Amino acid sequence: MMRLHTRLAGALALGLVALTGCAKGGAAGSGPNTVTYWLWDANQLPAYQACAKNFEQQNPRLHVKITQLGWDDYWTKLTASFIAGTQPDVFTDHIQKFGQFADLKVLAPLDDLGIDDSAYQPGLAANWMGQDGHRYGAPKDWDTVSLFYDRKQTDAAGLSAARLDTLSWNPKDGGTFEKAIAHLTVDRNGKRGDEPGFDKNNVKVYGLATNGGGDGDGQTQWSTFAASAGWTYTDKKRWGTQYRYDSKKFQSVVKWYFGLAKKGYMAPFVDYNSQSNQANTQVAAGKAATAFDGAWMISTYAGFKGRDMHTALTPAGPTGKRATMMNGLADSITKNARNKAGAKKWVRYLASNDCQKTVGSYGIVFPATPDGTRAAVAAYKKKGIDVSAFTKPVADKRDFTTFSYPITNYAADVYALMHPAMQDIFGNGRSVTSLNQTNSQINLVLDQ
Repeated sequence: MMRLHTRLAGALALGLVALTGCAKGGAAGSGPNTVTYWLWDANQLPAYQACAKNFEQQNPRLHVKITQLGWDDYWTKLTASFIAGTQPDVFTDHIQKFGQFADLKVLAPLDDLGIDDSAYQPGLAANWMGQDGHRYGAPKDWDTVSLFYDRKQTDAAGLSAARLDTLSWNPKDGGTFEKAIAHLTVDRNGKRGDEPGFDKNNVKVYGLATNGGGDGDGQTQWSTFAASAGWTYTDKKRWGTQYRYDSKKFQSVVKWYFGLAKKGYMAPFVDYNSQSNQANTQVAAGKAATAFDGAWMISTYAGFKGRDMHTALTPAGPTGKRATMMNGLADSITKNARNKAGAKKWVRYLASNDCQKTVGSYGIVFPATPDGTRAAVAAYKKKGIDVSAFTKPVADKRDFTTFSYPITNYAADVYALMHPAMQDIFGNGRSVTSLNQTNSQINLVLDQ
């Protein structure tokens, strides 16, 4: 029996061959003293250009050629480059993709870089260890999730910052979180979601924006609720062999979460478009009062005209703790890098406190080292932005739970199965028990 993973990989390869000629910025044609480096975030480009300048001063025989591509183009062209042999020497890696790249064996081990786990925020370095015991990523930065809100709308609803920071929830009645979201919802006639006569079919402002179905990770959708209910994605912290989407606990969370849309409190599935109408766009347009989103979006929300944006902690769950995914990016070297020696020097510098403090000073992301994080907090403060809702969960392990993306084999196959499954539940009202079958299919793939 052919593995689902193999079928998908083959189809992907065939579909991307035609794109190989347009993988701009690839290593092909680069000089022997050039290190090619890809990243996707345009906001971070100036910070890494500054790091490259410092690096070149310390290594005058090397030149770093940086290519920035948008998120979707980035992964399409990166995958195409592996097939065509035009891959960059170094690229910004995402833990969501790590399992897939590990399967395809396109990453070079970084064991000789001397990465010390204790030099970074807890857990970041360990996530990039493969099942073979080798390291495949050097810690770069991290992010958590919080609740962004427009203070103009929360003030109008009589919800103070202190109250928003102390919300709690449960899957039975939604707790004070659902009450707050309901009160922030306003229909076309000016009725709030918790008032008699509220028309859920004609909503002007939703209490909570939507970021879609969440696929298999639910990072900015349902993950904070599932984790604060005590659920985990797999049977192991890393490289699990069994997913748990068939858990009654998880399914009760998902049913309640998507039920917010059925009640009219959260924007419906049809309002979400991954290209043009994400949660931040809904808030910017005044169509939603709040949104769960990641730290990488801090500057975006802060720049909304006519909005007074702030952030609140994620709500406490049935476990008594608040929870947020703590994602960490890394820099990886490709297995067939043309300038592997130069690539190793560049990645070692990217992971250094020197570069990470430089990146932090731009106030765009939280670098992986504690000093880099402190530099970022100070930079945000100069901009008048309070980022404590993102940093507190990392510092306070008593009241907060942080967790990672699920790291397993066949990550692409898990996505291929969970993406339509969660869309079907959110968009078409399919029963959450349908995840039992999806989970069985996923675990069958992992069992190959």
